[in-house]
Amino acid sequence: MELSLHIILEKPTAGVAFGLQKGSGNKYETVQIQKTDSGDLNFYLTVTTKGDRLKDASPRFGGPFIQGPYMGNFIYLDIGTLAGQVSPWNRRLKIPMAGITWEIIDQLNADAALMLKTNVAGTAKDGSPNCATVKPFNGWQVVSK
Repeated sequence: MELSLHIILEKPTAGVAFGLQKGSGNKYETVQIQKTDSGDLNFYLTVTTKGDRLKDASPRFGGPFIQGPYMGNFIYLDIGTLAGQVSPWNRRLKIPMAGITWEIIDQLNADAALMLKTNVAGTAKDGSPNCATVKPFNGWQVVSK
């Protein structure tokens, strides 16, 4: 099953490029590159669910945007030079896939008008682009497309 995801990057550092990392290792590209002077950035993507609910405590995720091992899957947002910008920033923001259960997958599977959304801070306390693993992570919410 394919899941539609919406990531809202709240109030990211002005003028800095952010983009979704598609692929991993040395074979990746940054897509949906955006920057803002104010306001939020929105990223839309799809991932696939995998796994066996009889064997796996939670779903496994796949597709070109998924990074990391099972039970640690995440999505990267590339920042600054990693997003193709000449910039002093060379960072990534890790957005966990944690908290997505088989019950949520069933709910999404039953209604094609639903998707998952998360909001993450785009700016760190010091005003620089937020990076590393999102903390605190408020999780994913089921919303209408």
